[in-house]
Amino acid sequence: MSEQMRIMRSKELPKELRDRIVARHRSGQGYKRISAALKVPKSTVASIILKWKKFGTTRTLPRPGRPAKLSNRGRRALVREVKKNPKITVAELQRCSREMGESSTKSTITAALHQSGIMAEGPDGSTRHMKACIEFAKKHRKDSQTMRNKILWSDETKIELFGVNSKRYVWRKPGTAHHLPNTIPTVKHGGGSIMLWGCFSAAGTGRLVAIEGKMNAAKYGDILEENLFQSAQDLRLGQRFTFQQDNNPKHTAKITKEWLRNNSVTVLDWPSQSPDLNPIEHLWRDLKMAVHQRSPSNLTELERICKEEW
Repeated sequence: MSEQMRIMRSKELPKELRDRIVARHRSGQGYKRISAALKVPKSTVASIILKWKKFGTTRTLPRPGRPAKLSNRGRRALVREVKKNPKITVAELQRCSREMGESSTKSTITAALHQSGIMAEGPDGSTRHMKACIEFAKKHRKDSQTMRNKILWSDETKIELFGVNSKRYVWRKPGTAHHLPNTIPTVKHGGGSIMLWGCFSAAGTGRLVAIEGKMNAAKYGDILEENLFQSAQDLRLGQRFTFQQDNNPKHTAKITKEWLRNNSVTVLDWPSQSPDLNPIEHLWRDLKMAVHQRSPSNLTELERICKEEW
């Protein structure tokens, strides 16, 4: 096929040329002869004549919907990129799309991959947990800003010495979660990590504590004893603040509940398996990114930098 024919196949023909195709057809010329004379692919000639016979016109008819934002070629290229590197981000796919001459939005790229049966998969949540999260959101939707300002949010997190310890997503087809390209290896020797407990409110950050050894209910109680009320005082929350913690077993242990009750701490009811609801997750993410940029070389330095960035 000539270069001219390839270009014509990928672009809509001018109306004048479509009219000439129909005129030659009406004069008795066959598809092959018209194709050779006008240098138009024979399949295109056939398509134009068929449309003329069906609708009685060669003009461009109204489309049934909005034209696709991404060409088939662009879609295939994105699928190839994802298969080569399932951990590629949407932003990186967007750059690839621009390099191919197709400036597509992130939502267009995501939709195109979904239509090809490829999803960005992260940790799954059960239907029961999702319903609980929705009910929680509905219950607190109309809370006043004053009430929200009185919440002291808390959580624990692990920070790796090497690399950002955060959620990663991969593009994959259903049933391929455990295929090697869709997994992220962990470092088993060397490096190391530290566990932190922290809290914050709308007024700012409270205490940040490095957890020595294994965390259990007794150690958690000591952390609350030494840091909870001091954080509330530093943040000027007053005595009638609300404390948020998730449903980790050490948080719901008998001795923890007794300590909270004996100290008259109001605890926010929290749905199970719902880390995405806790705004402290954004704070942990920012902290890990900031610490990673400073490249600590050992665990002592890692703890110091965490507290400086906090």
